[in-house]
Amino acid sequence: MLNRIMVTDEALKKDASFQAFLRENPGYSTLKIRASAANEAYPISGVKVLVSRVIGNNEVIFFEGETDVSGMINNIVLPSPRAIKNDLEVPQFTEYQLHADSAPNNYQHDFQISVCCGITVIQYINITPPGTEEEYAN
Repeated sequence: MLNRIMVTDEALKKDASFQAFLRENPGYSTLKIRASAANEAYPISGVKVLVSRVIGNNEVIFFEGETDVSGMINNIVLPSPRAIKNDLEVPQFTEYQLHADSAPNNYQHDFQISVCCGITVIQYINITPPGTEEEYAN
């Protein structure tokens, strides 16, 4: 069973698996979240977002928060591999899990996020309000 631990927890500083992860991921990437409905016309606030990664025996939580009134979360900083030095190098990626939960809409979804050093990744979360699918199906 995995231990859930925040990335800011002091115990991680002593964890050998986490230290190895940081050595492999000396750069950083930025993640932005955009939650909406109706083909991005209607922002959804209050969507709970959790960004994590399994490292050793821990599920390390890198971010936990909610979308704002614009349906956005900006500037989630995540460790990533080093930056590429030229256009001929193949960039390396680090993967994270993103869990989105919007209780009023009965929405829960998991996403696999891949980040690369110096790149801003935008994850769109498209939420269909309850009942809408059935209305359009008839």
